[in-house]
Amino acid sequence: MSIPSQPLRLWGWIVLPTLLAVLATVVLATPLRVFGVGLPEPVWPMALAFAWPVIRPSIAAPVALGLAGLFLDLFWGAAVGQWMLALLAAYAATMLARPLLVGQGAVVLAGWYASAALVLFGAMHVLTMFDLSASVSLAPATLQWLATAALFPVAFWMIESYEDAGARVR
Repeated sequence: MSIPSQPLRLWGWIVLPTLLAVLATVVLATPLRVFGVGLPEPVWPMALAFAWPVIRPSIAAPVALGLAGLFLDLFWGAAVGQWMLALLAAYAATMLARPLLVGQGAVVLAGWYASAALVLFGAMHVLTMFDLSASVSLAPATLQWLATAALFPVAFWMIESYEDAGARVR
Protein backbone atom coordinates (compact mmCIF):
# COMPACT_ATOMS: atom_id res chain seq x y z
CA MET A 1 0.00 0.00 0.00
CA SER A 2 1.58 3.25 -1.09
CA ILE A 3 1.27 6.55 0.67
CA PRO A 4 -0.49 9.17 -1.46
CA SER A 5 1.99 11.79 -2.58
CA GLN A 6 1.58 15.36 -1.45
CA PRO A 7 2.34 18.56 -3.30
CA LEU A 8 5.50 20.34 -2.23
CA ARG A 9 4.54 23.31 -0.11
CA LEU A 10 7.29 25.11 1.77
CA TRP A 11 5.39 24.89 5.05
CA GLY A 12 4.73 21.16 4.82
CA TRP A 13 8.05 19.78 3.65
CA ILE A 14 10.57 22.33 4.98
CA VAL A 15 9.26 24.48 7.84
CA LEU A 16 7.14 21.99 9.79
CA PRO A 17 9.70 19.14 9.69
CA THR A 18 12.41 21.57 10.83
CA LEU A 19 10.29 22.72 13.76
CA LEU A 20 9.47 19.10 14.65
CA ALA A 21 13.18 18.17 14.54
CA VAL A 22 13.98 21.04 16.91
CA LEU A 23 11.13 20.00 19.23
CA ALA A 24 12.27 16.35 19.22
CA THR A 25 15.80 17.48 20.07
CA VAL A 26 14.53 19.43 23.08
CA VAL A 27 12.28 16.59 24.27
CA LEU A 28 15.05 13.98 24.10
CA ALA A 29 17.41 16.31 25.97
CA THR A 30 15.17 15.95 29.01
CA PRO A 31 17.33 14.78 31.93
CA LEU A 32 15.28 11.60 32.40
CA ARG A 33 17.02 8.38 33.37
CA VAL A 34 15.50 4.95 32.89
CA PHE A 35 17.39 2.17 34.72
CA GLY A 36 20.29 4.59 35.10
CA VAL A 37 20.54 5.28 31.38
CA GLY A 38 19.69 8.65 29.85
CA LEU A 39 17.60 9.14 26.75
CA PRO A 40 19.45 8.93 23.42
CA GLU A 41 20.18 12.24 21.73
CA PRO A 42 20.04 11.62 17.99
CA VAL A 43 20.64 14.44 15.54
CA TRP A 44 17.07 14.80 14.27
CA PRO A 45 17.91 17.27 11.47
CA MET A 46 20.02 14.52 9.88
CA ALA A 47 16.80 12.86 8.67
CA LEU A 48 15.98 16.11 6.90
CA ALA A 49 19.50 16.52 5.50
CA PHE A 50 19.06 13.13 3.83
CA ALA A 51 15.42 13.27 2.75
CA TRP A 52 15.32 16.75 1.24
CA PRO A 53 17.92 16.25 -1.52
CA VAL A 54 16.41 12.88 -2.43
CA ILE A 55 12.92 14.39 -2.67
CA ARG A 56 13.85 17.50 -4.63
CA PRO A 57 16.71 20.02 -4.70
CA SER A 58 15.67 23.29 -3.11
CA ILE A 59 17.32 26.50 -1.97
CA ALA A 60 15.13 26.55 1.16
CA ALA A 61 16.42 23.22 2.47
CA PRO A 62 20.04 24.29 3.14
CA VAL A 63 18.78 27.48 4.76
CA ALA A 64 16.50 25.48 7.08
CA LEU A 65 19.35 23.05 7.84
CA GLY A 66 21.63 25.97 8.62
CA LEU A 67 19.10 27.34 11.08
CA ALA A 68 18.57 23.90 12.64
CA GLY A 69 22.35 23.52 12.91
CA LEU A 70 22.62 26.92 14.56
CA PHE A 71 19.97 25.82 17.05
CA LEU A 72 21.97 22.64 17.79
CA ASP A 73 25.14 24.72 18.26
CA LEU A 74 23.44 26.92 20.83
CA PHE A 75 21.43 24.13 22.48
CA TRP A 76 24.28 21.63 22.85
CA GLY A 77 26.96 24.25 23.52
CA ALA A 78 29.10 23.71 20.42
CA ALA A 79 31.00 26.51 18.77
CA VAL A 80 28.66 28.51 16.56
CA GLY A 81 28.65 27.04 13.08
CA GLN A 82 29.88 23.52 13.87
CA TRP A 83 26.60 21.63 13.62
CA MET A 84 25.54 23.92 10.80
CA LEU A 85 28.60 23.01 8.73
CA ALA A 86 28.34 19.32 9.60
CA LEU A 87 24.66 19.17 8.57
CA LEU A 88 25.42 21.01 5.35
CA ALA A 89 28.27 18.55 4.65
CA ALA A 90 25.82 15.64 5.02
CA TYR A 91 23.31 17.47 2.81
CA ALA A 92 25.99 18.10 0.16
CA ALA A 93 27.12 14.46 0.23
CA THR A 94 23.53 13.31 -0.23
CA MET A 95 23.00 15.85 -2.98
CA LEU A 96 26.05 14.53 -4.84
CA ALA A 97 24.72 10.97 -4.52
CA ARG A 98 21.17 11.98 -5.50
CA PRO A 99 21.30 10.43 -9.00
CA LEU A 100 22.09 7.09 -7.35
CA LEU A 101 19.43 7.44 -4.64
CA VAL A 102 16.29 8.44 -6.52
CA GLY A 103 13.99 5.46 -6.97
CA GLN A 104 15.94 3.11 -4.71
CA GLY A 105 14.36 0.83 -2.12
CA ALA A 106 14.48 1.11 1.65
CA VAL A 107 17.48 -1.18 2.16
CA VAL A 108 19.69 0.75 -0.27
CA LEU A 109 18.55 4.11 1.12
CA ALA A 110 19.24 2.89 4.67
CA GLY A 111 22.84 2.17 3.75
CA TRP A 112 23.23 5.57 2.12
CA TYR A 113 21.58 7.23 5.12
CA ALA A 114 24.04 5.58 7.50
CA SER A 115 26.88 6.75 5.23
CA ALA A 116 25.55 10.31 5.17
CA ALA A 117 25.31 10.19 8.96
CA LEU A 118 28.98 9.14 9.01
CA VAL A 119 29.77 12.22 6.93
CA LEU A 120 27.88 14.33 9.48
CA PHE A 121 29.73 12.87 12.45
CA GLY A 122 33.07 12.83 10.65
CA ALA A 123 32.72 16.53 9.86
CA MET A 124 31.64 17.24 13.43
CA HIS A 125 34.60 15.26 14.78
CA VAL A 126 37.08 17.25 12.68
CA LEU A 127 35.43 20.58 13.53
CA THR A 128 35.44 19.72 17.25
CA MET A 129 39.12 18.78 17.11
CA PHE A 130 39.89 22.13 15.47
CA ASP A 131 37.85 23.95 18.10
CA LEU A 132 39.42 22.15 21.06
CA SER A 133 42.90 21.71 19.53
CA ALA A 134 42.83 18.18 20.91
CA SER A 135 41.63 14.70 20.03
CA VAL A 136 38.12 13.78 21.13
CA SER A 137 36.65 10.44 22.19
CA LEU A 138 34.86 8.47 19.49
CA ALA A 139 32.73 6.36 21.90
CA PRO A 140 30.06 9.02 22.61
CA ALA A 141 29.97 10.02 18.93
CA THR A 142 29.50 6.39 17.92
CA LEU A 143 26.54 6.02 20.28
CA GLN A 144 25.03 9.24 18.96
CA TRP A 145 25.62 8.03 15.38
CA LEU A 146 23.75 4.80 16.17
CA ALA A 147 20.84 6.78 17.64
CA THR A 148 20.86 9.03 14.57
CA ALA A 149 21.04 6.06 12.19
CA ALA A 150 17.93 4.69 13.93
CA LEU A 151 16.05 7.73 12.56
CA PHE A 152 16.19 6.36 9.02
CA PRO A 153 12.47 5.44 9.07
CA VAL A 154 11.66 9.13 9.52
CA ALA A 155 13.70 10.08 6.45
CA PHE A 156 12.25 7.18 4.46
CA TRP A 157 8.70 8.17 5.42
CA MET A 158 9.36 11.71 4.16
CA ILE A 159 10.81 10.39 0.90
CA GLU A 160 7.84 8.09 0.38
CA SER A 161 5.34 10.81 1.29
CA TYR A 162 6.69 13.19 -1.34
CA GLU A 163 7.85 10.55 -3.84
CA ASP A 164 5.93 11.92 -6.82
CA ALA A 165 5.93 15.58 -5.80
CA GLY A 166 9.44 16.23 -7.14
CA ALA A 167 9.11 14.03 -10.23
CA ARG A 168 9.49 16.93 -12.66
CA VAL A 169 13.12 17.43 -11.62
CA ARG A 170 14.13 13.76 -11.63
